[in-house]
Amino acid sequence: MRALIVEDDRAIADFVARGLREAGFAVDVAADGEEGLAMALDVEPDVAVVDVMLPRRDGLSVIDELRRRGRATPVLILSARRSVDDRVKGLQAGGDDYLTKPFAFAELLARVQALVRRSTRAQEPTSLSVADMTLDLLTRRVERGGQAIELRPREFALLEYLMRNAGKVVSKTMILSHVWDYNFDPQTNIVDVLVSRLRDRIDRPFEKKLLQTVRGVGYVLG
Repeated sequence: MRALIVEDDRAIADFVARGLREAGFAVDVAADGEEGLAMALDVEPDVAVVDVMLPRRDGLSVIDELRRRGRATPVLILSARRSVDDRVKGLQAGGDDYLTKPFAFAELLARVQALVRRSTRAQEPTSLSVADMTLDLLTRRVERGGQAIELRPREFALLEYLMRNAGKVVSKTMILSHVWDYNFDPQTNIVDVLVSRLRDRIDRPFEKKLLQTVRGVGYVLG
C-alpha cells in the first residue's frame, strides 16, 4: 500500500511517515499543496493524508482538484480546526474523513486503514497465507511450517506485497513502487539484494522453494 502525506509541519510529517512505514506502507511526503497535488496525480497513492493549512495551495483546494479530475483517492483531512462547520467544509470538498490535531497515531492509522478497506470495497484480511507460510498483518508475525521467521521491516513489506500477489509475476519496477518510497533507478540491484535476503529467510531452510525468479521479468511467490 502506498500513502501520500501532504503536511508542511516537518515534525508532524516525519511522525506520521515513520508510523505508516512501520505499519507497512510505502510513503511519499509533500510539504505544500502544489507539490502534494502533483504527487497525488503522478503516483496515484492508495490513500492520502492532507493538512488543511498548506503553503502555495490549501488542502481543501488540493482535494477539490483531485475530485474534479476524477481521482477517487481516499483522503484523510488533518486540521487544527475543530468546529462542525470546518469538518463539513472538509467533507464537502471531497475529503473522506477528518481528524483534528493533536491526534494519537493509533487513531490516524486506524482511520487510514479503514479508508483503504472502504475504497477496495473488501474486508481487509488480518492474515495472508501461501502454501505452508502465513503472515499476520496485526502482529506482523511470519511462520512457515509452524516455524517463526524473523524479518526486517523492508523484508516484511516485500513478503506482504508478494503474498498479496501470490501466483502473479511482479516486476522490479512494481516492487520499487510499492515497497520503497523513493524513485530508485529500476536498473539498480536493490530489489535483487532484498529478494535474496528474503529468500534466505523463507526458502533456504525449507525443502520446497516458494519464491521464484522469472528471468527478465521479475519474481513470483507460490
